[in-house]
Amino acid sequence: MMPPVLEQSIPERIPHSSYDIAFEYRPVSSLYRCWHRSMDILFSLCGMVALSLLLPVVALCNYLESPGPLFYTQERLGYMGKPFTIYKLRSMRTDAEREGKAIWATRDDPRATRIGRLLRATHLDELPQIINILRGEMSLIGPRPEREVYVLQLEKIAPWYRKRLLIKPGLTGLAQVKHNYGGTQQDELRKLEYDLYYIKHQSWQLDVAILLRTVGEVVSGHGI
Repeated sequence: MMPPVLEQSIPERIPHSSYDIAFEYRPVSSLYRCWHRSMDILFSLCGMVALSLLLPVVALCNYLESPGPLFYTQERLGYMGKPFTIYKLRSMRTDAEREGKAIWATRDDPRATRIGRLLRATHLDELPQIINILRGEMSLIGPRPEREVYVLQLEKIAPWYRKRLLIKPGLTGLAQVKHNYGGTQQDELRKLEYDLYYIKHQSWQLDVAILLRTVGEVVSGHGI
């Protein structure tokens, strides 16, 4: 049970179109930046231990079901639109994008392997991104980093979509704990409203509330 002061930090619902091109970003305090980075480093160091235990099991399962690379890398847009390489445990078949076209990932994606579905449900496929966090390319909490092709598509519909890049992308975030997987452009624009809410209302209370919600999703295996 989450303490009321933390539960209240997460908005129950954000009215559609409540954030638009008029959105203004106010830089956070030095104290909050120190808290945020300390949280990033502490989580990443703990995550390294978990990752070292997980890798042999995933490697064996992938070898038996879908031989191929253990890790999946992809270029994403980070802080202020700077490209970086994101790391994940491979959860899909090696021919998931055999035609070379970017395809939205969905909750019950048929391209996922059996071990991949378990990894995605528990978010353990995202664990290698602790490398990105330690490098300073990502943070523990923030908007999920997207591929440039998707960013360009969504900017045509919502020119303010790029405002998500005003802070570092995150391993988890408000949009992830409130809206789950987005398989359409409308889903992504709905998640955008939560991302902009987080950017505008960053606080240690909101961060802790998002972390507790994320832990609950991982333990329950519901997936985000």
